[in-house]
Amino acid sequence: MLDMSLAGSSAPQVAVIGTGYVGLVSGACLAESGWRVACVDQVEAKIEKLKKGIIPIYEPGLDEVVVRNAEAGRLIFTTDIAEALREAQIVIIAVGTPTRKLDGNADLQYVYAASRDIARNLDHYAVVVTKSTVPAGTGNEVRRIIERENPNLDFDVASNPEFLREGNAVSDFMKPDRIVIGTDSARARERLEALYRPFTEQGFELISTDIISSELIKYAANTFLATKVSFINEMADICEKVGGDIGAISRGMGSDKRIGREFLKPGPGYGGSCFPKDTLAMVHIGEKALSPATIVEAVITVNRSRPHRMVAKVIQAAGGSVDGRTIALLGLTFKPNTDDVRDSVAVLVAEQLTQRGAIVRAFDPKGMDHAREMLGDAIEYCPTMQDAIEGADLCVLATEWEEFVRFPLEGYRAALRNPILVDFRNVFSLETMAEAGFEYHSIGRGSVQAPAAEPLARSA
Repeated sequence: MLDMSLAGSSAPQVAVIGTGYVGLVSGACLAESGWRVACVDQVEAKIEKLKKGIIPIYEPGLDEVVVRNAEAGRLIFTTDIAEALREAQIVIIAVGTPTRKLDGNADLQYVYAASRDIARNLDHYAVVVTKSTVPAGTGNEVRRIIERENPNLDFDVASNPEFLREGNAVSDFMKPDRIVIGTDSARARERLEALYRPFTEQGFELISTDIISSELIKYAANTFLATKVSFINEMADICEKVGGDIGAISRGMGSDKRIGREFLKPGPGYGGSCFPKDTLAMVHIGEKALSPATIVEAVITVNRSRPHRMVAKVIQAAGGSVDGRTIALLGLTFKPNTDDVRDSVAVLVAEQLTQRGAIVRAFDPKGMDHAREMLGDAIEYCPTMQDAIEGADLCVLATEWEEFVRFPLEGYRAALRNPILVDFRNVFSLETMAEAGFEYHSIGRGSVQAPAAEPLARSA
């Protein structure tokens, strides 16, 4: 059993405030690149688990990186911020910035609290870096807070946004598309360039700019990707009305190098911890600057309609009503290879179907516990995929986990009461489903009717 504490180890060169998704991945990967890193969190239970090598989130490959660097003495976990900062050259703020329910703005209370803690415990020069996704101008406010709390402290402030995809975070950090640093200090820039030298020496690009531009880059990137998602979903809706294959349209568009193929796959809409939060924040940044982000507002509107459209597809597949029907829901996370169910369309669909009288039996390889926290006992949580589909009136494939894709179609057909599958991810081809004898409903490609046009049987 691992026991990773500060005692007896060399002082860390990097301190990371916050051991959530961004903080833990960043700290572990910086340690992997050779730095000594201390990850700090106020939640003692979380730190105790991390000291024992228990990872609080599911992220492929992260547990191996954490354990390897902890055993090598490069990565430590503590609740003692003063000890973590003792000789830290760089202090990274990686706390949460959730959406405020009151107005939809990014909630910066944790960023500001971390800034005050740093000011009260730091006694030497260091670069204070915001890695949390924060609105333009936050870095300047961090500077003001630290100066107010500790007027004699010698420090600089910088922005270093993260670009981590859930399910690919370790790879994204270790092999980044780009590294962005924003600062007005030559001394801070030099120190951050040294921090990322193990990456730039491999040829990965480092973009150096001012703080506000750096802060806006993250929002601009995420809102643009969300725009591509909402755009292709609108095109899919048009295809369903006028005819056409959204798959062919996506390929035709994506082949244009100016557009690119990524994020042009139609589906139930974006979710997770970033796109919903960041698009809302971008709108509020524009409102505050008296420069409305009208395109982003439209993107949000389109995405908010997706759960209702998905529910309508299920109702249509059920013959006009889901009341009393047993529906197998495969997938609860917003995407595969994560346990994140935040703003997951699958969760919203499950909730709406139960409100319409459906019996929802769900299975997800990693997201069951988090979904239960949100949905309670409104749905049935099945221990296996087979338990979910066995005897169900129809099946909804909501998240494209590999085990759902590879499961034999004859297995689906044998287990289901009716060979009906509603596919939110366009996993299967229309031809394959027709040959397999399914009634198949997908996104932007029309549907396939089962050979035997029998009425949908009701659950016993």
